[in-house]
Order: sequence, then structure tokens, then C-alpha cells
Amino acid sequence: MDLVLRDALVVDGTGEPSYRADVALDGGRIAEIHPEGSPGPRPTAARTVDADGLALAPGFIDMHAHSDLALLRDPDHSAKAAQGVTLEVLGQDGLSYAPVDDRTLAEVRRSITGWNGDGSDIDFDWRTVGGYLDRLDRNFGGQGIAVNAAYLIPQGTVRMYAVGWDDRPATDAELARMRELVDQGMREGAVGMSSGLTYTPGMYADDAELTDLCRVVARHGGYYCPHHRSYGAGALEAYEEMVQLTHTAGCALHLAHATMNFGVNKGKAPDLLALLDGALAAGSDISLDTYPYTPGCTTLVAMLPSWASEGGPESVLTRLADPANAEKIRHHLEVLGSDGCHGVPIEWDTIEISGVSAPHLAEYVGRTVEESARLRGEEPWVTARRLLTEDRLGTTILQHVGHEENVRQIMRHPVHTGGSDGILQGDKPHPRAYGTFPQYLGRYARELGILSLEECVAHLTSRPAARLRLADRGLVREGYRADLVLFDPETVAAGSTFEEPRTLPAGIPHVLIDGRFVIEDGKRTSVLAGKAVRAAGAA
Repeated sequence: MDLVLRDALVVDGTGEPSYRADVALDGGRIAEIHPEGSPGPRPTAARTVDADGLALAPGFIDMHAHSDLALLRDPDHSAKAAQGVTLEVLGQDGLSYAPVDDRTLAEVRRSITGWNGDGSDIDFDWRTVGGYLDRLDRNFGGQGIAVNAAYLIPQGTVRMYAVGWDDRPATDAELARMRELVDQGMREGAVGMSSGLTYTPGMYADDAELTDLCRVVARHGGYYCPHHRSYGAGALEAYEEMVQLTHTAGCALHLAHATMNFGVNKGKAPDLLALLDGALAAGSDISLDTYPYTPGCTTLVAMLPSWASEGGPESVLTRLADPANAEKIRHHLEVLGSDGCHGVPIEWDTIEISGVSAPHLAEYVGRTVEESARLRGEEPWVTARRLLTEDRLGTTILQHVGHEENVRQIMRHPVHTGGSDGILQGDKPHPRAYGTFPQYLGRYARELGILSLEECVAHLTSRPAARLRLADRGLVREGYRADLVLFDPETVAAGSTFEEPRTLPAGIPHVLIDGRFVIEDGKRTSVLAGKAVRAAGAA
């Protein structure tokens, strides 16, 4: 054997009670599990790690990640590796970098600069989903990437490619082209399709268009992962729309960052769960992910009404420069409640600037828009408009609109999985990017008892692996890949806070991918064991 993890508390991912065992690894897989007290000799190996006092779990799967470029630029990637994450699902919220042509690539880079940077440090030498996955595999001189990655086809990017930025129904030819792009991406290894239905241009798609594309996804056994049309006013109706749409298409549904936010939804998690329970009882295939925090995180431009973004980023800036259009945008934001702000009139004291692209705007970071406006002696919209214009739409925000009781109730649901929604850009990113998984284990399992340790690990491992149709990941089981995390259940905790968001977690000394240490004795090694994880049956 290559390695034995001796006397570990095995939390195997099934949700069943944990047990002590020696676990032997060989050739990148789990070769033998020898429970305490079992007959026969204990396994031996070239190396033994004393795991007494540590829990051994499958590597955690981040079902909602925004590391699409971070994995290409950062061989360390401790933001995720140090949490015990061994697989991330990219291509989220309907916007990412494949499939594209030259025009679409330039536009999508511009539109999600706040998520991933402008990409000026990246050689975009791919245009297809398969090309992007191949690039992950051959990155850093062919070594690979820090952790494994799967990919969702971004519906907004597909619409950008085939239709452009117009707010109108797709023509028959354009819809046929979108079907071709989705079909090709699924054949090349994508695990499903995402949408960002409060982001342009994906939000311009009607249900018939989305249903048509979901049918293509379903033919390949994939799933649909929507950031749906509202998490505020009309949230329940937006959830129901996705449930009905995927039922019609015969497609599995995975609800992205399934929260109930804003004042209108306080205490309404039971209504969402009742909707899902009814659909599950009727035979729908549904799962969801959440992060264990109350604030959300996105870009400031995402708050604008969708009509203001028609035509793309340059059109947004042109409208902001025009006083009449700028006043119309303000009225939609502050009075009517724009669709970008989920139909709720914006509360500037909940909008905290977390990152800027232009260095001269750094003074705004860490303050709410209202606070900055007060210090400058101006109205909040004047401050927000200046940020949008001078930062060329690159500003990221934290939106403090969540409710703790909703967070706790949703994470208990049997189809729940963990997703960080971690945006790594900005001077002050959301702490979920560095802390989601130890936050689940430390605060919500150990301290609050919302989930047992065993159930919590199942939410973070086997359940997402089942959604991704991974036959040999997500469990501590003989023959499975040795993607594993060793943590101290008594001390594991998120180190990241809103004040110090890039602090690494405590209590996670070892993380392995394919049986190789990517975290050893609490420190990042030089190992790049991550690869692109393609859907079962991909060409």
C-alpha cells in the first residue's frame, strides 16, 4: 500500500454512524478499510499517518463555485483546498467562458470582471466546453489544477453567443443554434446547464426557450442549475416556475444558492420546503445548495433593471452617463424595485462594497453605499452611479438581506448540499469563499447541532456526488477515489470573517486528492492533483 491512515474516525458520507478504522490507500484509490476490532492483520504501507482524534471524510464538493479563472491562474488555491474541497462545480449563474466565439468571449469577460477579474492574465486559448476542460487538465505545464473541477454550460453565455444582448424571443434559427451549443457542450463533458435569470442577457429567455434547452440537457442525463428570477419579491413563484419548467422538460433540477432573502421572505423557508416536498413526492428530481451565511454577494451592476443592461456593458455605461436615463434607473432601483434587485426597492444601507477594479476607488471598500454617500454629503444613488461609471462596472458587493432562521431550516432538508458561491475577487470578498465547509462542520454541526456530524458530511459529499453522477466519489468506500479530508471535529472552524475574509480555516490538517496530499500538516503542498471531471458518458 502507498499510505495507511491509522485509527481514523470514519465519517463515510452515507449519514450512518461513524466508526474507527484504518484506511489504506493505493494507486490513488481506497484499497482497504479495516474497522477497529476486525479480524485479520491491520494494513501496512510505505507510510502511515496517525489519524487518532481526526475524522476522515470524503473530500467536500463545492456545488456552486466561481473559480473558473482562479484555477488557471493560482496553483495554490488554498481558498478551497484548505477547506477540504476536492471538487468544484464551475460555470455558474449562466455566465462563464465556454462556449464562446471571439466576440462573446470579449463580452463575457467584461460582464463578469467583478466575479473573476478581467482575465488579462489568462491565455484564452479555448472556445468550446471541451477546450476549456482540456485546458484545466494541461494547465501549469500539464500538471493540472489545485482541485478537481466539473462544468455547467452557462445559458446566458449561450444566448449571448447565439442572440446577443437583445431583450426579445429567440428566432427559430437562434434557438436551434443554442440547442446545438448545449448539445455539443454536454457531449464534451459538461454535467448540466446553469442560468442567471436576474443577469443579462440570460434573463431575457422565456420559459419556452429554457424548457427547450433543458430537454437537451436531460437527454444527456445532466441537470439544470438556475439562479432563478427572484430571491426577493416573488421568490416562491420563481422557485415554482423552475420546478414546473424542469418537470415539463423531464430534466433534473438543482436550485442554486436556494435562499429566501429580503424582508418580504422572513420566516418563509417552510413555504419553500413545502413546495419542494410536494414536487419530490410527485416524482421530480430536485436538489439544492446553500452557503451557511446570511449576506449574499454579487456585482453592483447586477442590481440595475434589466432594460438598463440591454445591449451589453457599453450600453449600460452610456445610459448611466445620460442624466435622464440615470434618473429612470434610480427610480426603478429606489421606488419600483428593479428586477436586478429581485423586485424589492433597494436599501443602500444593505449594500456593502466588497471590491473594486480601479485602485483610486479603494476607499469605498468595506463601507455601505449609504455610509459612503453620507461621508461625501450626497445621495446614495449619486455614489452608486459614480462607482459604476468610474469602476467600469467592476464593483462587487455584499448584500445584507438574509435571515438566519431561513438559512438553518433550508440546510436541514434531505436534498440539501453545500455550495460556497465563493467570489474570490475584491479586497474584501465574502467570507464564504474561504469558510463555507468548516463553517458547516464547526458552527452548524458542532456548536448549534443543526445537523449531526454524519449528516453534515453527507450533505457535503455523497449527495452532491450523486447529483453529479459520480460513481466513485463522495464516499469512504473500498475502490473509490482517494479524495479525502482529515479534520478535527472538536476544533474545525472557519477562520474567515467579514473583517478578515481570507483567513484560512482551523482544524483541517490533511486533504488528499487521488491519494496525494494537497494539504499536509495544515500547509499547502506543491501537488497539483486536480483534473477536469467530465460527465459520465461524455465523448
